[in-house]
Amino acid sequence: MPRILLIDDDAQLGPPLAAYFQRFDLTLEQALRPSAGLARLAQGGFDAAILDVMLPEMDGFELCRTIRRNSDIPLIMLTARGEVMDRVVGLELGADDYVPKPFEPRELVARVQTVLRRRTVTAPAAAKLEFDGLTVDPATRSVMRLGQPLELTGTEFDLLHLLAREPGKVFSRDDILNHLRGHEAELFTRAVDIVVSRLRKKLEPLDAIKTLRNAGYSLALGRAQPAAEPKTP
Repeated sequence: MPRILLIDDDAQLGPPLAAYFQRFDLTLEQALRPSAGLARLAQGGFDAAILDVMLPEMDGFELCRTIRRNSDIPLIMLTARGEVMDRVVGLELGADDYVPKPFEPRELVARVQTVLRRRTVTAPAAAKLEFDGLTVDPATRSVMRLGQPLELTGTEFDLLHLLAREPGKVFSRDDILNHLRGHEAELFTRAVDIVVSRLRKKLEPLDAIKTLRNAGYSLALGRAQPAAEPKTP
């Protein structure tokens, strides 16, 4: 059963939310302070985390940044009143999704299920996608850049995989939004630009993602050429 860590200083929120999550075969545990949450995450065993923006010790943005230094665990931010800047900052720091407060428990469950599904759904039969300087492995959801492993969030990997499946094809922002989030999430176009910018920076020095003004994005790398077989005398 997937384990979810809620980091929120509202002690009244955790127990009823945990009971609700249990109905969907999800185990929800709560940490009331960021320091406690970081310690729990360091112990391992969690499949996703939900972070409130307003926290003691450090705010949710700093907590998100701290987690992202060492982990690609799916992160969902709880943002007050659905402020656009909260969403933008959260996504820029590496959050996978956001839910505005107050929220319906069913919506939060749906968002958690979505990020878990993106992380666990793999295509075992899918071959590696190999380009000049870049290898994308859908089966293990791993990426190699210039021969070195590259740490990506679940959202970043899904975006790269989408572009890599059809290199050169231009995907509009709506195409990307629908693929990454589905139709259940409240989204905004700026989110795509943020995730693309984040991914592009991680792929440096490769000039991997091309922007076509008013059209969208495409993967600009050429396919890797198979090694030539040695000639027999």
